[in-house]
Amino acid sequence: MDYIFLAGLVGSILLVIGAAWPEPKKKMHPVKSVKNWFFIIGGLLLLNYAMLGYLKAGPIFFVFLQILVLISDILMMLDTDDRIDTAVISITGAGLVIWSLFMFSGYGTVIFIFGLMAVGLGHAFEMGSLRRSIALTAGSMLIALFSYLEANWIFFWLNVFFALFSGYYLIKGLSAHSGRPNRKTGKKRK
Repeated sequence: MDYIFLAGLVGSILLVIGAAWPEPKKKMHPVKSVKNWFFIIGGLLLLNYAMLGYLKAGPIFFVFLQILVLISDILMMLDTDDRIDTAVISITGAGLVIWSLFMFSGYGTVIFIFGLMAVGLGHAFEMGSLRRSIALTAGSMLIALFSYLEANWIFFWLNVFFALFSGYYLIKGLSAHSGRPNRKTGKKRK
């Protein structure tokens, strides 16, 4: 097993553990969340994997993904307002999208671009929110599809598992949301 694959494997395992780790029941600062530390450390290892892979003639798009995820994770740990997160991720994402378009290598690039932006926003949104779960699920599915097209099995399986865990939290969040009483009428939503 070579060191590049090992970095990707360990980073992927940490991210999958982070995705599976339950969201905290009470609101806390993101720095105190074990789940978020799995994301940060796993993301750094995957950035290393993507850069080493690129230096060995792999696609640069995975480096773009990990740069955006790292910026998102930093914003998450700083607990910045969602409006600031959205602006920073949108500007960074737009820059990476423009750069990606200059390197356009087929329609897989478009799939990657949309997945990149969704994952980045998902990491930056408030923990436990429905929009975080929606963004992470959709982005992971798109990145898994792009990874399949690129035959990058570390990123493929990572994003398949990440989509499953994010989808689980999405369904759980939707169930909880539908059982809450309506603020105006006091009756349960259907």
